[in-house]
Amino acid sequence: MTQKSHAIGKEKRRVILATMVGTTIEWYDFFIYAICAGLVFSTEFFGALGGDALILSFATVGISFLFRPLGAVIAGHLGDRLGRRAMLILTLVLMGGATVLMGLVPSTAAIGVAAPIILLMLRILQGLSAGGEWGGAALLAVEHAPTTRRGFFGSFPQIGVPIGLLLANGVLAVVTAVTTAEQFLAWGWRIPFLLSAVLIGIGTVIRVRVAESPVFEEVRQSREQSGLPIVPLFKHHWKLVLLGALVFAANNAAGYMTTGGYVQSYSTEVLGMASSPVLIAVMFAAIAWLCTTLLGGWLSDRIGRLRTYKIGFMFQLAWMFPFFALINAANFWLLMLALVLFSVGLGLSYGPQSALYAEMYPTKVRYSGAAISYALGAVLGGAFAPTIAQALQSSTGNVHTVGMYLAVLTVIGLAATFLIKDHSGRTLGDAPEPEHEPVPERT
Repeated sequence: MTQKSHAIGKEKRRVILATMVGTTIEWYDFFIYAICAGLVFSTEFFGALGGDALILSFATVGISFLFRPLGAVIAGHLGDRLGRRAMLILTLVLMGGATVLMGLVPSTAAIGVAAPIILLMLRILQGLSAGGEWGGAALLAVEHAPTTRRGFFGSFPQIGVPIGLLLANGVLAVVTAVTTAEQFLAWGWRIPFLLSAVLIGIGTVIRVRVAESPVFEEVRQSREQSGLPIVPLFKHHWKLVLLGALVFAANNAAGYMTTGGYVQSYSTEVLGMASSPVLIAVMFAAIAWLCTTLLGGWLSDRIGRLRTYKIGFMFQLAWMFPFFALINAANFWLLMLALVLFSVGLGLSYGPQSALYAEMYPTKVRYSGAAISYALGAVLGGAFAPTIAQALQSSTGNVHTVGMYLAVLTVIGLAATFLIKDHSGRTLGDAPEPEHEPVPERT
Protein backbone atom coordinates (compact mmCIF):
# COMPACT_ATOMS: atom_id res chain seq x y z
CA MET A 1 0.00 0.00 0.00
CA THR A 2 2.82 2.36 0.90
CA GLN A 3 4.65 1.73 -2.39
CA LYS A 4 1.47 2.28 -4.39
CA SER A 5 0.68 5.52 -2.57
CA HIS A 6 4.24 6.71 -3.11
CA ALA A 7 4.01 5.89 -6.83
CA ILE A 8 0.76 7.80 -7.17
CA GLY A 9 2.26 10.77 -5.34
CA LYS A 10 5.32 10.71 -7.57
CA GLU A 11 3.18 10.71 -10.72
CA LYS A 12 1.10 13.63 -9.48
CA ARG A 13 4.26 15.60 -8.75
CA ARG A 14 5.50 14.83 -12.26
CA VAL A 15 2.20 16.10 -13.71
CA ILE A 16 2.42 19.33 -11.70
CA LEU A 17 5.99 19.88 -12.84
CA ALA A 18 5.17 19.13 -16.49
CA THR A 19 2.17 21.45 -16.65
CA MET A 20 3.97 24.24 -14.80
CA VAL A 21 7.28 24.03 -16.70
CA GLY A 22 5.63 23.64 -20.10
CA THR A 23 3.26 26.54 -19.54
CA THR A 24 6.16 28.65 -18.25
CA ILE A 25 8.10 28.06 -21.45
CA GLU A 26 5.07 28.76 -23.62
CA TRP A 27 4.42 32.07 -21.90
CA TYR A 28 8.06 33.07 -21.76
CA ASP A 29 7.94 32.85 -25.55
CA PHE A 30 4.67 34.75 -25.72
CA PHE A 31 5.74 37.53 -23.36
CA ILE A 32 9.12 38.10 -24.97
CA TYR A 33 7.27 39.24 -28.07
CA ALA A 34 4.70 41.28 -26.13
CA ILE A 35 7.38 43.16 -24.19
CA CYS A 36 9.57 43.73 -27.25
CA ALA A 37 6.55 45.07 -29.12
CA GLY A 38 6.88 48.23 -27.05
CA LEU A 39 10.64 48.28 -26.63
CA VAL A 40 11.93 47.18 -30.04
CA PHE A 41 9.49 46.25 -32.79
CA SER A 42 7.77 49.63 -33.01
CA THR A 43 11.02 51.19 -34.23
CA GLU A 44 12.93 48.33 -35.84
CA PHE A 45 10.06 46.69 -37.74
CA PHE A 46 6.98 48.92 -37.91
CA GLY A 47 8.43 52.44 -37.80
CA ALA A 48 8.96 52.61 -41.57
CA LEU A 49 5.35 51.68 -42.37
CA GLY A 50 3.87 55.05 -41.45
CA GLY A 51 1.23 55.91 -38.86
CA ASP A 52 1.62 55.38 -35.12
CA ALA A 53 4.30 52.68 -35.00
CA LEU A 54 3.69 51.91 -31.30
CA ILE A 55 -0.03 51.31 -31.77
CA LEU A 56 0.69 49.22 -34.87
CA SER A 57 3.25 47.17 -32.96
CA PHE A 58 0.84 46.55 -30.09
CA ALA A 59 -1.83 45.62 -32.65
CA THR A 60 0.30 42.66 -33.75
CA VAL A 61 0.17 41.45 -30.15
CA GLY A 62 -3.62 41.50 -30.42
CA ILE A 63 -3.91 40.06 -33.93
CA SER A 64 -2.38 36.79 -32.77
CA PHE A 65 -5.22 36.45 -30.27
CA LEU A 66 -7.70 36.27 -33.13
CA PHE A 67 -6.13 32.95 -34.06
CA ARG A 68 -6.36 31.54 -30.55
CA PRO A 69 -9.94 30.30 -31.02
CA LEU A 70 -8.85 28.41 -34.14
CA GLY A 71 -5.95 26.91 -32.21
CA ALA A 72 -8.35 26.05 -29.40
CA VAL A 73 -10.78 24.34 -31.79
CA ILE A 74 -8.01 22.28 -33.40
CA ALA A 75 -6.27 21.36 -30.15
CA GLY A 76 -9.60 20.84 -28.39
CA HIS A 77 -10.78 18.44 -31.07
CA LEU A 78 -7.53 16.48 -31.03
CA GLY A 79 -7.25 16.69 -27.26
CA ASP A 80 -10.74 15.26 -26.76
CA ARG A 81 -10.04 12.58 -29.37
CA LEU A 82 -6.35 11.69 -28.92
CA GLY A 83 -5.53 12.89 -25.42
CA ARG A 84 -4.17 15.81 -23.44
CA ARG A 85 -0.48 14.88 -23.43
CA ALA A 86 0.06 14.78 -27.21
CA MET A 87 -1.33 18.29 -27.57
CA LEU A 88 0.92 19.61 -24.81
CA ILE A 89 4.01 18.43 -26.67
CA LEU A 90 2.83 19.71 -30.05
CA THR A 91 1.88 23.19 -28.82
CA LEU A 92 5.16 23.55 -26.94
CA VAL A 93 7.23 22.77 -30.05
CA LEU A 94 5.15 25.10 -32.25
CA MET A 95 5.39 28.01 -29.83
CA GLY A 96 9.11 27.59 -29.21
CA GLY A 97 9.94 27.11 -32.87
CA ALA A 98 8.16 30.33 -33.82
CA THR A 99 10.01 32.21 -31.09
CA VAL A 100 13.44 31.02 -32.22
CA LEU A 101 12.66 32.04 -35.80
CA MET A 102 11.61 35.51 -34.61
CA GLY A 103 15.09 35.97 -33.22
CA LEU A 104 16.48 35.39 -36.71
CA VAL A 105 14.21 37.74 -38.70
CA PRO A 106 16.17 40.69 -40.19
CA SER A 107 14.89 44.19 -39.47
CA THR A 108 12.91 46.37 -41.88
CA ALA A 109 16.09 48.31 -42.66
CA ALA A 110 17.64 45.08 -44.00
CA ILE A 111 14.82 43.41 -45.98
CA GLY A 112 12.09 46.01 -46.16
CA VAL A 113 8.38 45.33 -45.65
CA ALA A 114 8.97 41.57 -45.64
CA ALA A 115 10.37 41.87 -42.09
CA PRO A 116 7.14 42.91 -40.31
CA ILE A 117 5.14 40.47 -42.46
CA ILE A 118 7.34 37.53 -41.43
CA LEU A 119 7.21 38.67 -37.82
CA LEU A 120 3.41 38.82 -37.97
CA MET A 121 3.16 35.33 -39.50
CA LEU A 122 5.28 33.89 -36.71
CA ARG A 123 3.19 35.76 -34.15
CA ILE A 124 0.06 34.15 -35.62
CA LEU A 125 1.71 30.74 -35.19
CA GLN A 126 2.27 31.65 -31.54
CA GLY A 127 -1.42 32.53 -31.26
CA LEU A 128 -2.49 29.16 -32.66
CA SER A 129 -0.20 27.39 -30.22
CA ALA A 130 -1.30 29.43 -27.19
CA GLY A 131 -4.93 28.73 -28.04
CA GLY A 132 -4.42 25.01 -27.50
CA GLU A 133 -1.71 24.96 -24.83
CA TRP A 134 -3.59 26.15 -21.79
CA GLY A 135 -6.55 23.76 -22.03
CA GLY A 136 -4.34 20.68 -22.15
CA ALA A 137 -2.12 21.77 -19.28
CA ALA A 138 -5.02 22.84 -17.08
CA LEU A 139 -7.04 19.67 -17.62
CA LEU A 140 -4.08 17.35 -17.18
CA ALA A 141 -3.35 18.93 -13.80
CA VAL A 142 -6.96 18.99 -12.59
CA GLU A 143 -7.91 15.52 -13.88
CA HIS A 144 -4.92 14.03 -12.03
CA ALA A 145 -5.77 15.90 -8.81
CA PRO A 146 -7.55 14.62 -5.69
CA THR A 147 -11.12 15.94 -5.62
CA THR A 148 -10.50 18.20 -2.63
CA ARG A 149 -7.34 19.73 -4.12
CA ARG A 150 -8.32 20.45 -7.72
CA GLY A 151 -8.07 24.19 -7.24
CA PHE A 152 -4.55 23.96 -5.83
CA PHE A 153 -3.34 21.46 -8.45
CA GLY A 154 -4.94 23.52 -11.20
CA SER A 155 -3.13 26.65 -10.05
CA PHE A 156 0.25 25.21 -11.06
CA PRO A 157 -0.24 25.54 -14.83
CA GLN A 158 -1.63 29.00 -14.01
CA ILE A 159 1.60 30.10 -12.33
CA GLY A 160 3.41 29.29 -15.56
CA VAL A 161 2.15 32.71 -16.71
CA PRO A 162 3.76 34.83 -13.96
CA ILE A 163 6.87 32.62 -14.01
CA GLY A 164 7.07 33.10 -17.78
CA LEU A 165 6.64 36.84 -17.25
CA LEU A 166 9.31 36.78 -14.55
CA LEU A 167 11.69 34.84 -16.78
CA ALA A 168 11.04 37.04 -19.82
CA ASN A 169 11.52 40.27 -17.89
CA GLY A 170 14.55 38.85 -16.08
CA VAL A 171 16.32 37.87 -19.29
CA LEU A 172 15.48 41.22 -20.90
CA ALA A 173 16.61 43.09 -17.78
CA VAL A 174 19.99 41.34 -17.92
CA VAL A 175 20.38 41.95 -21.64
CA THR A 176 19.45 45.65 -21.36
CA ALA A 177 21.84 46.04 -18.41
CA VAL A 178 24.86 44.62 -20.26
CA THR A 179 24.24 46.31 -23.62
CA THR A 180 23.97 49.91 -24.68
CA ALA A 181 20.66 51.16 -26.07
CA GLU A 182 22.10 50.94 -29.58
CA GLN A 183 23.41 47.39 -29.06
CA PHE A 184 20.11 46.24 -27.62
CA LEU A 185 18.16 47.49 -30.64
CA ALA A 186 20.75 46.14 -33.07
CA TRP A 187 21.13 42.58 -31.74
CA GLY A 188 20.65 42.30 -27.98
CA TRP A 189 16.89 41.80 -28.15
CA ARG A 190 17.41 38.64 -30.22
CA ILE A 191 19.15 36.76 -27.39
CA PRO A 192 15.96 36.01 -25.35
CA PHE A 193 14.25 34.69 -28.49
CA LEU A 194 17.11 32.37 -29.39
CA LEU A 195 17.30 31.04 -25.82
CA SER A 196 13.90 29.47 -26.38
CA ALA A 197 15.61 26.64 -28.29
CA VAL A 198 17.12 25.39 -25.02
CA LEU A 199 13.81 25.72 -23.18
CA ILE A 200 11.94 23.71 -25.83
CA GLY A 201 14.24 20.75 -25.26
CA ILE A 202 13.81 20.88 -21.49
CA GLY A 203 10.04 21.18 -21.68
CA THR A 204 9.62 18.41 -24.23
CA VAL A 205 11.66 15.93 -22.17
CA ILE A 206 9.55 16.67 -19.09
CA ARG A 207 6.20 16.42 -20.86
CA VAL A 208 7.00 13.18 -22.68
CA ARG A 209 7.35 11.42 -19.32
CA VAL A 210 3.87 12.35 -18.06
CA ALA A 211 1.03 9.81 -18.04
CA GLU A 212 -2.23 10.59 -19.83
CA SER A 213 -5.16 11.91 -17.78
CA PRO A 214 -6.95 9.01 -16.00
CA VAL A 215 -10.32 10.65 -16.63
CA PHE A 216 -9.64 10.82 -20.37
CA GLU A 217 -8.40 7.21 -20.38
CA GLU A 218 -11.73 6.08 -18.92
CA VAL A 219 -13.62 7.79 -21.72
CA ARG A 220 -11.26 6.43 -24.38
CA GLN A 221 -11.57 2.86 -23.10
CA SER A 222 -15.36 3.13 -22.96
CA ARG A 223 -15.31 4.50 -26.54
CA GLU A 224 -17.64 7.35 -25.56
CA GLN A 225 -15.59 10.06 -27.23
CA SER A 226 -17.46 12.52 -29.40
CA GLY A 227 -16.64 12.35 -33.11
CA LEU A 228 -16.70 16.14 -33.38
CA PRO A 229 -16.63 17.59 -29.82
CA ILE A 230 -17.31 21.18 -30.89
CA VAL A 231 -20.83 20.26 -32.12
CA PRO A 232 -22.26 19.02 -28.78
CA LEU A 233 -20.25 21.70 -26.99
CA PHE A 234 -22.03 24.58 -28.71
CA LYS A 235 -25.35 22.74 -28.89
CA HIS A 236 -25.61 22.06 -25.16
CA HIS A 237 -23.05 24.30 -23.44
CA TRP A 238 -22.78 27.54 -25.46
CA LYS A 239 -23.89 29.67 -22.48
CA LEU A 240 -21.08 28.22 -20.39
CA VAL A 241 -18.58 28.95 -23.15
CA LEU A 242 -19.70 32.59 -23.25
CA LEU A 243 -19.78 33.07 -19.47
CA GLY A 244 -16.40 31.42 -19.07
CA ALA A 245 -15.00 33.74 -21.73
CA LEU A 246 -16.38 36.85 -20.00
CA VAL A 247 -14.88 35.82 -16.67
CA PHE A 248 -11.45 35.32 -18.18
CA ALA A 249 -11.69 38.50 -20.28
CA ALA A 250 -11.87 40.62 -17.13
CA ASN A 251 -8.75 39.03 -15.68
CA ASN A 252 -6.88 38.87 -18.99
CA ALA A 253 -7.35 42.51 -19.96
CA ALA A 254 -5.99 43.69 -16.61
CA GLY A 255 -3.13 41.21 -16.75
CA TYR A 256 -2.07 42.45 -20.15
CA MET A 257 -1.26 45.86 -18.76
CA THR A 258 2.02 44.25 -17.68
CA THR A 259 2.23 41.07 -19.74
CA GLY A 260 1.26 42.92 -22.91
CA GLY A 261 3.93 45.55 -22.44
CA TYR A 262 1.70 48.61 -21.92
CA VAL A 263 2.98 49.57 -18.47
CA GLN A 264 6.56 49.01 -19.59
CA SER A 265 6.06 51.21 -22.65
CA TYR A 266 4.13 53.93 -20.78
CA SER A 267 6.69 54.08 -17.98
CA THR A 268 9.65 54.40 -20.35
CA GLU A 269 8.27 56.29 -23.35
CA VAL A 270 5.86 58.69 -21.60
CA LEU A 271 7.20 58.98 -18.05
CA GLY A 272 10.86 58.77 -19.04
CA MET A 273 11.87 55.97 -16.70
CA ALA A 274 14.83 53.74 -17.59
CA SER A 275 14.00 50.27 -18.98
CA SER A 276 15.95 48.18 -16.46
CA PRO A 277 14.21 49.40 -13.25
CA VAL A 278 10.81 49.12 -14.95
CA LEU A 279 11.53 45.51 -15.91
CA ILE A 280 12.73 44.79 -12.37
CA ALA A 281 9.50 46.22 -10.93
CA VAL A 282 7.50 43.95 -13.25
CA MET A 283 9.59 41.00 -12.05
CA PHE A 284 8.58 41.69 -8.44
CA ALA A 285 4.97 41.96 -9.59
CA ALA A 286 5.31 38.59 -11.30
CA ILE A 287 6.49 37.04 -8.03
CA ALA A 288 3.46 38.51 -6.24
CA TRP A 289 1.18 37.26 -9.01
CA LEU A 290 2.67 33.79 -8.70
CA CYS A 291 2.04 33.68 -4.94
CA THR A 292 -1.51 35.04 -5.13
CA THR A 293 -2.36 32.64 -7.97
CA LEU A 294 -1.37 29.68 -5.78
CA LEU A 295 -3.34 31.29 -2.95
CA GLY A 296 -6.36 31.63 -5.25
CA GLY A 297 -6.25 27.95 -6.19
CA TRP A 298 -5.82 26.87 -2.56
CA LEU A 299 -8.58 29.20 -1.35
CA SER A 300 -11.00 27.94 -4.00
CA ASP A 301 -10.74 24.43 -2.53
CA ARG A 302 -12.00 25.83 0.77
CA ILE A 303 -14.59 28.48 -0.06
CA GLY A 304 -15.48 27.57 -3.67
CA ARG A 305 -14.24 28.69 -7.06
CA LEU A 306 -16.71 31.53 -7.58
CA ARG A 307 -16.36 33.13 -4.15
CA THR A 308 -12.63 33.31 -4.74
CA TYR A 309 -13.22 34.90 -8.13
CA LYS A 310 -15.55 37.51 -6.65
CA ILE A 311 -13.01 38.49 -4.00
CA GLY A 312 -10.33 38.83 -6.67
CA PHE A 313 -12.47 40.94 -9.00
CA MET A 314 -13.59 43.26 -6.20
CA PHE A 315 -9.97 43.83 -5.17
CA GLN A 316 -9.01 44.39 -8.81
CA LEU A 317 -11.78 46.95 -9.20
CA ALA A 318 -10.89 48.79 -5.98
CA TRP A 319 -7.21 49.08 -6.90
CA MET A 320 -7.66 50.10 -10.55
CA PHE A 321 -7.41 53.87 -10.14
CA PRO A 322 -4.80 53.99 -7.34
CA PHE A 323 -2.75 51.70 -9.60
CA PHE A 324 -2.40 54.29 -12.36
CA ALA A 325 -2.00 57.17 -9.91
CA LEU A 326 1.08 55.52 -8.40
CA ILE A 327 2.52 54.70 -11.82
CA ASN A 328 2.24 58.38 -12.80
CA ALA A 329 4.62 59.27 -9.97
CA ALA A 330 7.42 57.86 -12.17
CA ASN A 331 9.13 56.45 -9.09
CA PHE A 332 10.60 52.94 -9.02
CA TRP A 333 9.32 52.05 -5.54
CA LEU A 334 5.82 53.38 -6.16
CA LEU A 335 5.70 51.62 -9.52
CA MET A 336 6.66 48.35 -7.84
CA LEU A 337 4.06 48.88 -5.10
CA ALA A 338 1.38 49.61 -7.69
CA LEU A 339 2.20 46.48 -9.69
CA VAL A 340 2.54 44.16 -6.68
CA LEU A 341 -0.83 45.14 -5.20
CA PHE A 342 -2.42 45.01 -8.66
CA SER A 343 -1.25 41.38 -8.82
CA VAL A 344 -3.37 40.42 -5.80
CA GLY A 345 -6.64 40.75 -7.69
CA LEU A 346 -5.09 39.14 -10.77
CA GLY A 347 -3.94 36.09 -8.82
CA LEU A 348 -7.17 35.49 -6.93
CA SER A 349 -9.17 35.67 -10.17
CA TYR A 350 -6.70 33.45 -12.04
CA GLY A 351 -5.72 30.68 -9.63
CA PRO A 352 -9.13 28.90 -9.61
CA GLN A 353 -9.59 29.03 -13.40
CA SER A 354 -8.32 25.54 -14.28
CA ALA A 355 -10.58 23.85 -11.75
CA LEU A 356 -13.57 26.06 -12.60
CA TYR A 357 -13.34 25.30 -16.32
CA ALA A 358 -12.71 21.58 -15.79
CA GLU A 359 -15.77 21.27 -13.56
CA MET A 360 -17.96 23.21 -15.99
CA TYR A 361 -17.85 20.67 -18.83
CA PRO A 362 -18.39 16.91 -19.34
CA THR A 363 -15.26 14.89 -20.12
CA LYS A 364 -16.17 14.27 -23.78
CA VAL A 365 -16.07 17.99 -24.59
CA ARG A 366 -13.98 19.27 -21.68
CA TYR A 367 -10.79 20.10 -23.61
CA SER A 368 -12.77 21.87 -26.35
CA GLY A 369 -14.90 23.76 -23.83
CA ALA A 370 -12.03 24.88 -21.62
CA ALA A 371 -9.76 25.81 -24.53
CA ILE A 372 -12.42 27.73 -26.47
CA SER A 373 -13.68 29.61 -23.39
CA TYR A 374 -10.09 30.55 -22.62
CA ALA A 375 -9.32 31.58 -26.20
CA LEU A 376 -12.49 33.67 -26.59
CA GLY A 377 -11.83 35.32 -23.25
CA ALA A 378 -8.34 36.20 -24.43
CA VAL A 379 -9.77 37.78 -27.59
CA LEU A 380 -12.37 39.79 -25.65
CA GLY A 381 -9.93 40.75 -22.92
CA GLY A 382 -6.22 40.77 -23.57
CA ALA A 383 -6.10 40.70 -27.37
CA PHE A 384 -6.20 44.42 -27.95
CA ALA A 385 -5.99 45.67 -24.36
CA PRO A 386 -2.50 47.21 -24.83
CA THR A 387 -3.59 48.72 -28.17
CA ILE A 388 -6.81 50.14 -26.70
CA ALA A 389 -4.93 51.41 -23.66
CA GLN A 390 -2.33 53.11 -25.85
CA ALA A 391 -5.03 54.66 -28.04
CA LEU A 392 -7.02 55.94 -25.03
CA GLN A 393 -3.97 57.42 -23.38
CA SER A 394 -2.71 58.99 -26.61
CA SER A 395 -6.06 60.51 -27.59
CA THR A 396 -7.05 61.84 -24.16
CA GLY A 397 -3.65 62.44 -22.60
CA ASN A 398 -5.05 60.87 -19.43
CA VAL A 399 -4.00 57.40 -18.32
CA HIS A 400 -7.03 57.14 -16.01
CA THR A 401 -9.21 56.53 -19.07
CA VAL A 402 -7.35 53.22 -19.30
CA GLY A 403 -8.43 52.51 -15.73
CA MET A 404 -12.04 53.20 -16.66
CA TYR A 405 -11.82 50.79 -19.59
CA LEU A 406 -10.42 48.04 -17.37
CA ALA A 407 -12.96 48.77 -14.63
CA VAL A 408 -15.85 48.19 -17.07
CA LEU A 409 -14.43 44.81 -18.10
CA THR A 410 -13.92 43.88 -14.44
CA VAL A 411 -17.56 44.65 -13.64
CA ILE A 412 -18.68 42.49 -16.58
CA GLY A 413 -16.50 39.61 -15.39
CA LEU A 414 -17.79 39.97 -11.84
CA ALA A 415 -21.38 39.91 -13.09
CA ALA A 416 -20.67 36.72 -15.06
CA THR A 417 -19.55 34.90 -11.90
CA PHE A 418 -23.07 35.28 -10.51
CA LEU A 419 -24.48 33.42 -13.54
CA ILE A 420 -22.17 30.39 -13.32
CA LYS A 421 -23.00 27.46 -11.02
CA ASP A 422 -20.26 26.32 -8.67
CA HIS A 423 -19.64 22.62 -9.26
CA SER A 424 -16.69 22.33 -6.88
CA GLY A 425 -16.15 18.72 -5.85
CA ARG A 426 -18.21 17.11 -8.62
CA THR A 427 -16.91 13.87 -10.13
CA LEU A 428 -15.02 14.84 -13.28
CA GLY A 429 -15.83 11.56 -14.98
CA ASP A 430 -19.52 12.50 -14.85
CA ALA A 431 -19.59 16.27 -15.05
CA PRO A 432 -23.01 17.90 -14.65
CA GLU A 433 -25.06 19.38 -17.43
CA PRO A 434 -25.60 23.14 -17.20
CA GLU A 435 -29.21 22.80 -16.12
CA HIS A 436 -28.42 20.67 -13.05
CA GLU A 437 -28.50 22.14 -9.60
CA PRO A 438 -25.17 23.59 -8.44
CA VAL A 439 -23.18 22.40 -5.48
CA PRO A 440 -23.77 24.93 -2.66
CA GLU A 441 -20.84 27.26 -2.05
CA ARG A 442 -18.77 26.35 0.96
CA THR A 443 -18.76 28.47 4.03
